[in-house]
Amino acid sequence: MNSAMYQAATGAQVFGYVLILLAGLACVAGLIYAFRLGAKVRDRESAPPRPEEQPRLPASGPVHETREVREPDEVPRAADGERLTPHQLGNVRSKRADDQRRPRWSPGSSGSFGGGGGGRT
Repeated sequence: MNSAMYQAATGAQVFGYVLILLAGLACVAGLIYAFRLGAKVRDRESAPPRPEEQPRLPASGPVHETREVREPDEVPRAADGERLTPHQLGNVRSKRADDQRRPRWSPGSSGSFGGGGGGRT
């Protein structure tokens, strides 16, 4: 009776090992397939640009940033009793501000909410 139990336990154990081996082989096969598929896709892509096809600096030199203060455009007014729909508002635009001075902190202000300063007194 004991030998029959050992044989049954051994059979189940071998089945588990075979199942793990098959799962590992399936993972390896999936990785190989993915690698080959990626190589095929890469072969169909165009080649990287050659050095003479690279972008060049304009003859006028590098383009520099400009700093300016912007302010939002006014929202159009609706007639009485009507409301504006999103397509009537259009894109959110901004325009160049008349006053180009940068806003500064007011003297005596704490600088931020919860900054720990005394704030305005």
